[in-house]
Amino acid sequence: MDNITLQQALVLFEKAHRLQMKGQFSEAIAMYKHSIEICPTAEAYTFLGWTYSMLGRYDEAIEMCEEAIHIDPEYGNPYNDIGSYLLELGRPEEALVWLEKATQATRYEDPQFPYLNMGRAYEKLGQYRSALSAYDQALAVKPVNVVGHMMKYALLGRMN
Repeated sequence: MDNITLQQALVLFEKAHRLQMKGQFSEAIAMYKHSIEICPTAEAYTFLGWTYSMLGRYDEAIEMCEEAIHIDPEYGNPYNDIGSYLLELGRPEEALVWLEKATQATRYEDPQFPYLNMGRAYEKLGQYRSALSAYDQALAVKPVNVVGHMMKYALLGRMN
């Protein structure tokens, strides 16, 4: 693939992301798909999946993440995202399998997220000590983590 084609795909990806952040989901989906047609990347599939999830279309979101994993099995985001979507679908046991895979990925932009989601899954299962351990792992990975601190202390408050 030449640099011009890669640049075209990147421009489309960036436009899609801006549209997604503005809540223009249909347009973002079309733009991500166009980017994927030019140059399929794990990132484009993952973000397309994220857009589907914002519309409550979790099955399609999971399919896009599976495509991302097929392209780049070391990219951690789609594993975490599948886990997150399974949590939304009320399937915390299945979510934990994917979240554990996310923690093993070698390429991950925000490696604290699978631990935060593991904490959520354990909370849903009533396994509060495991949830606290997951939150502690998230804080070990990223100590300056407001969300991680909030989730941990909210759980501690509920446990008292």
